[in-house]
Amino acid sequence: MRIDILSILPGVLNGYLMEGMLGRAIREDRLHVNVVNPRDYANNRHRSVDDYPYGGGPGLLMQVGPLVRAMRSLPTCADSRTLFLTPQGKRFDVADARRLAGYKRLVLICGRYEGVDQRFRDSFVDEELSIGDYVLTGGELPALVVLDAVARFVPGVLGNEQSAETDSFSDGLLEGPQYTKPREFEGMRVPEVLLSGDHGKIEAWRRAQSLLRTQRVRPDLLPADAQPPFERPRKKGCKKT
Repeated sequence: MRIDILSILPGVLNGYLMEGMLGRAIREDRLHVNVVNPRDYANNRHRSVDDYPYGGGPGLLMQVGPLVRAMRSLPTCADSRTLFLTPQGKRFDVADARRLAGYKRLVLICGRYEGVDQRFRDSFVDEELSIGDYVLTGGELPALVVLDAVARFVPGVLGNEQSAETDSFSDGLLEGPQYTKPREFEGMRVPEVLLSGDHGKIEAWRRAQSLLRTQRVRPDLLPADAQPPFERPRKKGCKKT
């Protein structure tokens, strides 16, 4: 998969793209990520890409010209989707990540200031996405969130292909608790069922724990016919020291 990102702050993106899962996928050519700076397509000596909005109002807008020229510098791809990261967009979720992973190329537009000229949005943007009901100083962090979530569904990016299918939200529920070595730490033991070797019991326990966590944290995600377990009892009192 190819991902082109339009951003006037490429340094914010490049550091993250060199590390972890995404960095490895890029080095192994499973992902090709290209960051384009619209300032390189400004037609003034100061490389400015913003100006005051017509009609007045606070702040500045990104101009249509540099963005259009930056877009036109990219290779064409029929199987492509252009996404604008904005608080005004549709709430991004796991279904979007899975769907977008099916495209050969994504273009992510990072806004700055008070946004971008509407003419660019009308001409080039296929979808507008938001990562939550709050406002950030720019679209770089949302772009990385979308890229990271989508990349998990691109074949070969994860070391274990089943990981994406067992994460929170993959089946509509939150993932339950997980444990690793040691079996006991400061009096806290790994649940015996996970050490039993009985895969049927383990899966049943994990499903119950998933329902329990979803019931406690995100009850809105529970299916209508779900029979969630009882809440775990609250701890009584505090330890005396």
